[in-house]
Amino acid sequence: MTRLSPELSISAQPGSSVRQRGSIQGPYPGKVCLMAKYMLLIYGDAEQWESMTPEQGAAHDAAHVAFRDSAGVQIIGGHELVSSPVATSLRADAAGDVMLTDGPFLETKEALGGYYLLEADDLDQVVKLASLLPEVRAGHSGVEIRPVLEHE
Repeated sequence: MTRLSPELSISAQPGSSVRQRGSIQGPYPGKVCLMAKYMLLIYGDAEQWESMTPEQGAAHDAAHVAFRDSAGVQIIGGHELVSSPVATSLRADAAGDVMLTDGPFLETKEALGGYYLLEADDLDQVVKLASLLPEVRAGHSGVEIRPVLEHE
């Protein structure tokens, strides 16, 4: 068994990939993290994205096309998101009543701008693919990779 963190560990039979015969037991009872699926969350400064020149925008889009071409059928889904001021957030107040507010859940400079859902054999493969995304190299953005939990 390989320890990933105090709350997360991988178990797999020798000679097998986690995708084939193993799973990750996380800190959430009744949930199994199948390493076959990963969510790539793309964060960045929306003002920087919106202020790109047409040439910068074309280069940015071309980098996403190159990523999609490289990942191929490993991409299960993904979309660019409308800017965060258009978001709607739900929270419960102290009485348990649901409150609807305009805007993102958190007020931060870096907004969630899009995502990809990938299927891959392991994290190393996902890191290699995700490094092709232009947001990894832009000073105002980045990509967060998270394994997907499946409910049993």
